[in-house]
Amino acid sequence: MSQWVADRLRVRLTLWSVAVTVFVLSVYAAGVFFLVQRNASRALDERLRSDFLWATEMAEQRADGTLAWFDGDEWSEESPWLQVWSADGELAYQTAVARRLPVPESQALALRASDLVVTVPTTTDPFRMLAGAATVGNRPVVVQVGRSEALMRRELRELALVLLLGLPLSVLAAAVGGYSLARRALAPVDGMVDRARAVTAANLSDRLPIDNPHDELGRLASVFNTMLGRLESSFEQMRSFFADVSHELRTPLTAIRSVGEVALREPRDHASYRAAIGSMLEDVDRLTRLTERLLLLCRADSGQLTLSLETVDLCALADDVTGQLGVLAEEKQQSMTIEHDGRPTCQADQLVLRQAIVNLVDNAIKFTPTGGTISVRAAETDGQATLEVRDTGPGIPSERHPHMFERFDRGGRPDGTAGVGLGLAIAKWAVEANLGHLSYEHPHGEGSVFRMSFPTGETT
Repeated sequence: MSQWVADRLRVRLTLWSVAVTVFVLSVYAAGVFFLVQRNASRALDERLRSDFLWATEMAEQRADGTLAWFDGDEWSEESPWLQVWSADGELAYQTAVARRLPVPESQALALRASDLVVTVPTTTDPFRMLAGAATVGNRPVVVQVGRSEALMRRELRELALVLLLGLPLSVLAAAVGGYSLARRALAPVDGMVDRARAVTAANLSDRLPIDNPHDELGRLASVFNTMLGRLESSFEQMRSFFADVSHELRTPLTAIRSVGEVALREPRDHASYRAAIGSMLEDVDRLTRLTERLLLLCRADSGQLTLSLETVDLCALADDVTGQLGVLAEEKQQSMTIEHDGRPTCQADQLVLRQAIVNLVDNAIKFTPTGGTISVRAAETDGQATLEVRDTGPGIPSERHPHMFERFDRGGRPDGTAGVGLGLAIAKWAVEANLGHLSYEHPHGEGSVFRMSFPTGETT
């Protein structure tokens, strides 16, 4: 199929080349023929005027008073066609060629001599005549010269024949040359097609060959290679994503299975069974949260999640979230403070934005040591509504900053650390979906500051 497509493209390029060649050569041939015809016609008129001058200057007066001119061979193309008429319209002289090629209209044209070239139709080729008054040997006469268009028309027919025969040969040469050039120019396409056909999910590292990176095909191959690079990166992320999901699902499932097997291994009292069931429910709750977060990300990626925008009071939203999660901070003896600077508002989906704030505050509680401090500040500065979550935890290592918002990235922390690495990814998506921006700072090498900012909106 690809070979047929390539051949079809070559044929189309060849046909376009032939069509352009035919058009250009036709216009060129028509222009050449018109120019030669015009010049030949002018040359014939000029020869008639030369003949007229010759006839008026080269007359010989015989002894009896009659006039005579060079007569020449009546069958020679160079012999003059000449007639001389008296003032009263009688034929006074006629060359042999004029007698052999009589023109019936010649007398009428002589009577109204106008020094203009006139074309007279004949049974063969048209005849051009020029008649004008002159004085020869002190006698007023009308000199009439003529020439047939036969020689000019024969030359034009030969030129037309040469142009008509040359056109098909030129078209054939253009077709052969155009197909050869198209085949040679498109030869790299065959190599790219073969290489692209061999690319699968298992060898996305392969790239299309590039003969010349600066021409059109080279740039096209470069674009395809860039696309393959993105696909390779996407596949790697997908493989990593599935591996991380499998790991996160396997850990609580293994714990549930182990607790269940231990609980059923031998009879236990009521309290032991309750403790085992409670432990299993904690792992089930962990699986539920992981599933809900994955579902949220999948719906966001597929565009199935529709936002309901409204004016959101960031101070009220921060108070709500910290009130809900404050008990977790108390369990770790952490100090949580709330700061308001004005009443910042923005246009956002309140439920989605709330999830982002919950994730940031929950992360701060998880990774801040016992006795640490967590502060949440909502403010309006420079036309931006901002909300900051600051903690006194260890922060995220600088080498992990480019990856901190990737899914299942734990910021370089060991796998045993609480959390599955989806909180920051969801927070970033939620903020950006509401036309905001989420940034991270690591001030003075201690703690973390996550700052979300939005265009301000009026409070309803």
